[in-house]
Amino acid sequence: MIKSQPQEYSFIPKTWIFPAEYTQFQNYVKELRRKRKQKTFIVKPANGAMGHGISLIRNCEKLPAQAQDHFIVQEYLDKPFLMEGYKFDLRIYILVTSCDPLRIFLYNDGLVRMGTEKYHTPNEANLSQLYMHLTNYSVNKHNENFERDETADKGSKRSIGWFTEFLRMNDYDVAKFWGDVSELVVKTLIVAEPHVLHAYRMCRPGQPPGSDSVCFEVLGFDIILDRKLKPWLLEINRAPSFGTDQKIDYDVKKGVLLNALKLLNIRASDKKRNLAQQKAEAQRRLYGQGSMKKLSAASSEAEKQRHTLERRKEELKEQLTQVRKQISREEHEKRHLGNYRRIYPPDDKLLLEKYESLLSAAFQTFLAGRAASLQKEMNNPLKRMKEEDILDLLEQCELDDEKLLGKSSRQRGPKRGGRCPKGTHRKREGECLREGEEGKKAKKQMYKKAVAIKQAFPTILPLGPLFHI
Repeated sequence: MIKSQPQEYSFIPKTWIFPAEYTQFQNYVKELRRKRKQKTFIVKPANGAMGHGISLIRNCEKLPAQAQDHFIVQEYLDKPFLMEGYKFDLRIYILVTSCDPLRIFLYNDGLVRMGTEKYHTPNEANLSQLYMHLTNYSVNKHNENFERDETADKGSKRSIGWFTEFLRMNDYDVAKFWGDVSELVVKTLIVAEPHVLHAYRMCRPGQPPGSDSVCFEVLGFDIILDRKLKPWLLEINRAPSFGTDQKIDYDVKKGVLLNALKLLNIRASDKKRNLAQQKAEAQRRLYGQGSMKKLSAASSEAEKQRHTLERRKEELKEQLTQVRKQISREEHEKRHLGNYRRIYPPDDKLLLEKYESLLSAAFQTFLAGRAASLQKEMNNPLKRMKEEDILDLLEQCELDDEKLLGKSSRQRGPKRGGRCPKGTHRKREGECLREGEEGKKAKKQMYKKAVAIKQAFPTILPLGPLFHI
C-alpha cells in the first residue's frame, strides 16, 4: 500500500525486515553515502518485547548479514516533539468490534510514556543511552530518574487526556491532531482488513455477510510525534499490557476494558442463538429450504424473467436485513460509547469515500485473483444504500412482478402531463410528498436508484414501466 498509495501512507518510517530485505537496505545505504548523508537506524528483534534487544546504529556495516538473523531495521526519527526536554510516545487504545463489517473505535484516553534522560540528537557518543532514545516503560522504569506519580499530569508516565489539554493550552490545533491520529489508525487497519476478513469468513463458512460479530480485539498503537506534531506509527501491539504498576495505569486501562465490554453488548444468549443460526443455515444450504426454483433449459422467457426478479428481491431483502441490523447496532453504540468514539465508518461522507477507495485498493492489492466473492461484495452498489432506498427498489420489484403477471400496475403519482389538486399529499414509505414539483424530484431520485440496481444486476429485465434503462 505504501507503493500504491504513497501520499496516504506517509506516516510509517522506512522499515526493512531482515534477512529478506537486507539487499534493499544496503542499496538504500549506498544511496545515502552517494549523497553524503548519514542517518540513524533503530534495530529491533523480530519477536522482541518490552524493549529487549533494541539498539541504535549509524555505521550500517555493523549490521549482521547472516541469513538466520531475523530482525527489523527502521529509520530513526531524530527530530521528535519534546515535552519538558524529554522524548515521549503515545499509547493509543483501539477497539475493533467487528471485521465484517469493519468497525473501529478510539479510546479518548491513553498513556504518555516519557524517556528519563534529556533528549539530544543522536551521535556516536550517545547512541547507547537508551534511557534517552527509547520511551518503553519496561526500559525506563529501571532508571533512577524515573518519576512515579499518582496524578495524571506529572511523572514519567502521564495521561493522554492531560496531553490533549497541554496541546490546547499551548495553542496547537487539537482537532487536526486527533484527526491525523484517527486517519493513521484507520488506514493501518484497512491494510489488514482483506487478510482478516478472508480468514474470518473461512472460519465461519455458510454465515451470511453482516452476521453478528463473534470476536473483537483491543489493540495498542504506539505513536511518536515529530517536531511538527505529525504522528508516526512505531508499532501495533496485538496484546497490549494491562498491568497496573501505577494508579494512572489502573485508571486508564480499567476504562478501556469496562467501556469496551459495554460497547460490545455481549449477552449470555449469544452463543446459543449463534449455534441455532448456524444449524438453520446449514439445513438451508443442504436441503435447499427457502431457495428459489431452478430453471431448466426449456423454461420460457417469462419464467426466466420471474426467476431473475425473485433473485433480485431476495438479494434486496437480505441487504435490507443487514441494514436494519446495522441501524440497531449503531443505536446501541450511541447509547454505550462511554469514552470511546467511532472512527470507522466515519460520519463525514467525503472521508468515508476516501476510506472505501483505500479499502477497495487493499482488496485488489492483497487478494488479487483470490476471494472473488469478497471483491464482488465490496463493489456491490447495494452495500451503500440506505433503508428507504432499498424499500423503494423492493416496491419497484413488486410493480415489475405485477406487470409480468399481467395485472394492472398501481399508479405512482399523477399521469404524465397531469397535475394533482393543490394541497394533495401521498404517503409513500413513511413520508408525505407533495405532488407536482416534489413528485418530479422524487421521480428523478427513483431513476438514480434504478440505475444503481441495474448496475448491481446487469442481466435483469427493465425496471418497471417508469424506468426503461
